[in-house]
Amino acid sequence: MALGNGSSREKFATRLGFIMVSAGCAVGLGNVWRFPYICGQYGGGAFVLMYLVFLVIIGWPILCMEFTVGRGSQRGVARSFDELEQPGTKWHHYKWIALAGNYLLMMFYTTVAGWMLAYAVKSATGELSGLTPDQVGAVFGNLLASPVELFVFMTLIVAAGIGVCVLGIQKGVERITKVMMTAMLGVMVIMIVRAVTLPGGAEGLAFYLVPDFGKLFGGGLIATWDAVFAAMAHAFFTLSIGIGSMSVFGSYLSKDRTIAGEAMRVAGLDTLVAIMAGLIIFPTCFAFGVQPDSGPGLVFITLPNVFEQMPLGQLWCFLFFLFMSCAAVSTVVAVFENIMTFSIDQWGMSRKKACVINGALLFVLSIPCLLGFNVLSGVTFPGIGDIQAVEDFIVSNNLLPLGGLLFLLFCTRKSGWGFEGFLKEADTGQGMKFPRFLRGYLTYGLPVIILVVFVGGWLPVIQKWIALATGAG
Repeated sequence: MALGNGSSREKFATRLGFIMVSAGCAVGLGNVWRFPYICGQYGGGAFVLMYLVFLVIIGWPILCMEFTVGRGSQRGVARSFDELEQPGTKWHHYKWIALAGNYLLMMFYTTVAGWMLAYAVKSATGELSGLTPDQVGAVFGNLLASPVELFVFMTLIVAAGIGVCVLGIQKGVERITKVMMTAMLGVMVIMIVRAVTLPGGAEGLAFYLVPDFGKLFGGGLIATWDAVFAAMAHAFFTLSIGIGSMSVFGSYLSKDRTIAGEAMRVAGLDTLVAIMAGLIIFPTCFAFGVQPDSGPGLVFITLPNVFEQMPLGQLWCFLFFLFMSCAAVSTVVAVFENIMTFSIDQWGMSRKKACVINGALLFVLSIPCLLGFNVLSGVTFPGIGDIQAVEDFIVSNNLLPLGGLLFLLFCTRKSGWGFEGFLKEADTGQGMKFPRFLRGYLTYGLPVIILVVFVGGWLPVIQKWIALATGAG
């Protein structure tokens, strides 16, 4: 098979570019509407501390492995296992599952990202101003019910992702993502200052950040396990590890710096964005007596109502959805780049041809999700939900944890790359070395934790199936 021209493979122009692009891939919409909510639900600062521990012992090692596999092979997931595996082994077959995972992720993420762009436009034009709470809720309902409107904004998102990727890694992905991430962080800082200075905002700040170990451990064994599992799961899923989305950026990384330190910076920036989102949401909601809810309702119904009550509410609403759009598009660009690089590495396509073919496929395959909210709203899967929920479940609850486990096994088993091969590449360059003493934990302990996360993601679905089968649901 054609490998493409490895000698002319692009590299990131700067370390900052690598960190920003990788963090842009990791920073997803869940950072905004899920992380703050579960922090408040499970003890605020106490949960944050527990989450950070799990981030270091679960997410960071596998992120290091994805980056190292990419840099060691100088290929994306299409050829990385082929280059590094032992002769006669079959690790490389995972490439097709990884490709399917990236496609499935974008099949619903382009529609959800389109919601953010739509609301940025609606807030900028004043469409959300002067509305009652019920009317604000109706705006979101009308958006979902309109296949034409969803189609327009989904198309814009796909076009933006392809347009950036066709320019290449330095001129397109790195340059544009640095601008979007910088703009996003700047807008977030402005909004944090506004939120924490609102009358009553301090109460929300305390609820969010002051550790309450009673909420974490005082509710009994089941409640404590719920909190622990929530921290474990979010620490794993927040970094978008498992389907090769990160390994491709490792393949563009120079060998000047060690992997461990760079991975820590990426994980740190992703976590910083999540915490900053909470610094906006909790003080703002508490200042106006609104309890933050989890999920899209928080972003598209609750917060626009809150902004409406604030001086210069239209401005704050626009800024909020501007940063949300930047977060969404940065993820789209990063995953699109992984898909484009797959075609370049696997079949030797030119970048332009890869963008045209995959762009057309991504556009067509994104249509079922947007129709699932209207024309195909009756299509549901028992125990999971509509088309978007099914696509999300396949990726988040299955491909990410099992893919993360595969990267882990590949880097620790002799039949794969092996721990020594991984460690030699990871420690190449200046900076923090990967701790050798973690070998036993990575070989025997972390696989068990990942399987716990996997099983835990299935339990609610299985419980619903049992309830349906017994007539209790």
